[in-house]
Amino acid sequence: MSRQYKTIATPGLNLIKHFEGLRLTTYKDIVGIATIGYGHVEHPLPPGGKRTISEQQADQILKEDLQRFERAVNSMLTVEVTQNQFDALISFSFNLGSQSLKNSTLLRKLNAGNAKEAANEFMRWNQAGGKEVSGLTRRREAERQLFIS
Repeated sequence: MSRQYKTIATPGLNLIKHFEGLRLTTYKDIVGIATIGYGHVEHPLPPGGKRTISEQQADQILKEDLQRFERAVNSMLTVEVTQNQFDALISFSFNLGSQSLKNSTLLRKLNAGNAKEAANEFMRWNQAGGKEVSGLTRRREAERQLFIS
């Protein structure tokens, strides 16, 4: 029997929106990446390096971005996960990129059937530019709590 294809649920969506925040004009994130809306990477940069969008456009961009991450995370999982575990993995991937999850000990432990040990791996991912960031520590803790709930 194959695993069920999952999509993000409200708790995961709310977690992402909370930690990403909403910015309607292009800005540079903590590591200098041009971003807009709810953490959407602006690539390529719009003419002039900036654009402004509406909240409705931000929601649509987020929906499209999340579909990409849902496909990626679903393709990486070899075990059935709970909805909350899936949502936490989507938030993690959305923030760090799906390659980070793909190459992580977190995913390896989860796919080996050890969700408890996998949950403890979230806290290892709280740095940007080689430095611990309190906002990332809070996000990883929130993802971990969602994962184990």
